[in-house]
Amino acid sequence: MKTRCLPAVTLLSVALLSAALLAPSPSQAQRVIQADYQRVAGPLSRSFETCVGAGRAEEGLRADWQQQLAMVEKAIGFHYIRFHGLLCDEMHVYTEDKKTGHPVYNFQYVDKLYDYLLSIGIRPFVELGFMPPDLASGTKTVFWWKGNVTPPKDYGKWADLIRALVRHWEERYGRAEVQKWFFEVWNEPDLHGFFAGTMDDYFKLYKTTVEAIKSVSPTYRVGGPATSGSKWIREMLTFCAANHLPLDFLSTHSYNTKTVFDEYGVRKRTMLPSDYLWSNVLNTRRIMDSSGYRDLPLDYTEINSSPSSRDPLHDSYQNAAFLLNTLKHTQHAAAAMSYWTFTDVFEEAGPGPSPFHGGFGLVNLQGIRKPTFFAYRFLHELGNTELADKDSCSWVCKNEHGVQALFWNLRLPFSDAPYFNDSLFRLNPPPASAGTVTLKLQHIPDGRYQVLVYRVGYHHNDAFSGWLEAGSPSDLSPQLQKRLEALATGEPEGRETVTISGGSWRRTFDTKENDIYFIKLVRL
Repeated sequence: MKTRCLPAVTLLSVALLSAALLAPSPSQAQRVIQADYQRVAGPLSRSFETCVGAGRAEEGLRADWQQQLAMVEKAIGFHYIRFHGLLCDEMHVYTEDKKTGHPVYNFQYVDKLYDYLLSIGIRPFVELGFMPPDLASGTKTVFWWKGNVTPPKDYGKWADLIRALVRHWEERYGRAEVQKWFFEVWNEPDLHGFFAGTMDDYFKLYKTTVEAIKSVSPTYRVGGPATSGSKWIREMLTFCAANHLPLDFLSTHSYNTKTVFDEYGVRKRTMLPSDYLWSNVLNTRRIMDSSGYRDLPLDYTEINSSPSSRDPLHDSYQNAAFLLNTLKHTQHAAAAMSYWTFTDVFEEAGPGPSPFHGGFGLVNLQGIRKPTFFAYRFLHELGNTELADKDSCSWVCKNEHGVQALFWNLRLPFSDAPYFNDSLFRLNPPPASAGTVTLKLQHIPDGRYQVLVYRVGYHHNDAFSGWLEAGSPSDLSPQLQKRLEALATGEPEGRETVTISGGSWRRTFDTKENDIYFIKLVRL
């Protein structure tokens, strides 16, 4: 058992862990979070809302996908969205005339999708992949929807396709718009399941692609290598430097379980220590800084607790606390920390088998908001000015409307657990006490304030626990769906009006393990 959040958690032996999960533990010492309205740490890093993930392009043509994205975008305000499959056969972007072998381009499905994204205020973070079958050098595929993962049979035709596609976007949306996009070459080429080639083959693909895009406009932003587990970082930097190739951002991915690639969600998964993911990010930043790329943006274009779309941890309130903890520790290291994904309308292993099946989404198949959705909504509502705060598991911020405080505690079973995630997070025992947290604010402008208290935790904006307690039904009746939606409204659980005189305000909160509290003092 390991955590980097305050207060510290006592290590448990493997033999005692099962009982500890099912029985309360003693209350922990009081925790105090102090912030001074006049002591500013600096601008709040908003790397958490730069980008969000989705499964694949074809899913983005569905009405429920679009409706859920509009809801998520309104609540959280992500700037970009990234997904696989833009060039796959189901999008029908590229075919070859059967008689002449000449390329035939068809961008109609891509246009329908991108037009919708831009209409709701979110831009594409363009992942260029996978390979159109008529352009592929082989037949190897990945996932239920069979994305072709082989290199192009003709790199010249690949370059022509990329140029034609980028020119089409420029003509349709204008150069000023496309300059704001990002172009990422492929997805996780270090994994044979995603790329049937070597590292050198990927570098050839990157060189061909970046040169094609820059031939349309040198101002368009291109990057990679979009690897799993923060791999190929030095190699990518060395290759681009040695070949004088543009690299406008470096992208990679990281998750926090021992299993890296689990195509159909069938492998057993256990958590790594809670600092694994964020330490990965900091180490990547150190490598870049020491390699002469100190000013290069670092974009983690996939992050989550687990890389499996069948891991119940994703549905749980524990996942929300884990993500906040990760984002806190990486806030100044990465330009983007892209949550994978916004919705459970996601079909890598096929359609989700039940309403809560461990999907990556911030919302489930029916659009019910999961605990991690609220973690991101709270982050979005933080003011842009961060106040100095020594507590490692909190943010205190301010804006013209008042003060906001977001704090949590994290206590998760990791690699010493006698259970795997797929059973562990369905046990759903009541959490033990995590003691009290006292929030002390100083030098707040005097006046009347409305105090709003929001909470995420066991039975607090926690539809997953409600579904488990209803017997984990494989289908939701309309009545049960309404009940579960009512468990995750995001409404404040406390609301009062106070008058602050002398600039000081304090409040003490009782907390349970993996609780999240969001406090807003809104000046009236």
